[in-house]
This record gives sequence, structure tokens and C-alpha cells, in this order.
Amino acid sequence: MTRSRAQDPDVCGVTAAIAVIDGKWKTSLLWLLESGPHRPAELRRRLPGLSEKVLTQALRELEEDGLVHRQVYDVLPPKTVYTLTGFGRDLSDALGPVSDWGHRRLERLRDRGTAS
Repeated sequence: MTRSRAQDPDVCGVTAAIAVIDGKWKTSLLWLLESGPHRPAELRRRLPGLSEKVLTQALRELEEDGLVHRQVYDVLPPKTVYTLTGFGRDLSDALGPVSDWGHRRLERLRDRGTAS
């Protein structure tokens, strides 16, 4: 799915929402940021396998979509902190039931695998 689908007024709302969180890391980043502000290095430590380049790109896209706020402090060494915006919290709240459904699906798959 392309990012332009997130801004296309002629797609359904679900498609527009999924376009914003599409990708391997964005939902994990939103989940981590639900608990409060995080620095980029913290996010990388909490998500093994996430490269600095991909983290930067995902955070920029989340910021561009109004889900994440980037605060840069004028100190040495430079300090950057990311937090969810109100709009990002709204999305996070909306994803809660989807997450619950996903966990139920995983349980069904696990139960189906053990019933064999």
C-alpha cells in the first residue's frame, strides 16, 4: 500500500488508516510510545532488528501524519524525544480492539495447531 492512499479522499476510512500504520515497525512504535516519551536510542533498544535508518523514516512519517510529536532540546549532546500526539492517542485507542481481535486469532491458530 502506498502512502498516497493515506491522503486519498476516495478510499474508505479503514484503508486510509491502514495506509498510515502500514509497515513492519509503525504499530510497534505506536505501542511503545503509548507508555510515554521515548528517545530514539530507547526505541531501537526495545525493537531489536530495527535499523536507525528505518526508525528515522518511520518516525518522520508518523510525525508527518500528525501521530507523533518530535521535541528537540537545545543541549549538548543533542536530545530528541518522541511522544504521541492527541491524534496518535486516538489512533492507538482505535487499534485496541483490532489488537484484541489479533490476539484471539493467534489463539485460534495455536489451538488449531495443537488439535492436529
